[in-house]
Amino acid sequence: MAIPPYVSALRTRIGTDLLWLPGVTAVVLDADGERILLGRRADTGEWALLSGILDPGEEPAAGIVREVREETGVDVVVEALAAVTVTEQVRYPNGDLSQYLDLCFVCRPADAEAAQRAYAADDESLEVAWFDVDEVPDAFAATSAVRLDRTLDFMLAPARGPWFGRGDG
Repeated sequence: MAIPPYVSALRTRIGTDLLWLPGVTAVVLDADGERILLGRRADTGEWALLSGILDPGEEPAAGIVREVREETGVDVVVEALAAVTVTEQVRYPNGDLSQYLDLCFVCRPADAEAAQRAYAADDESLEVAWFDVDEVPDAFAATSAVRLDRTLDFMLAPARGPWFGRGDG
């Protein structure tokens, strides 16, 4: 996984201590809303929703558009914010400890035909593929399963607004 230069610079100052970062995730659905675009992560081998870290000053929706393009070659349009969550702390193999404020977006391909040619466009994914929403691979990351469920719930009743922890226990 490529570490953004600004994160590397911070790590020279704080070492492997906890670093709080803004993250973005995309639930990329096809035009019919029946298939979802997933990437098989190079670090774990699991299939997962497409995600990444925002650059300093980057708007979240623009950041997820950039991340999806970088990871799959697919241009997407952001339709809605589906969930705002805080991840568990993550300890990476190199010892770095991070935790993320994650914004999960519903996205659609800007060009449905071009999206069918999605490919692993960087070293973060071993492969990318479209799957039926109801038939994700067995090796589907648990964190992605939760985000997908929350997004599908949001899509059933968007007037309720995005999912977020309400602080009431």
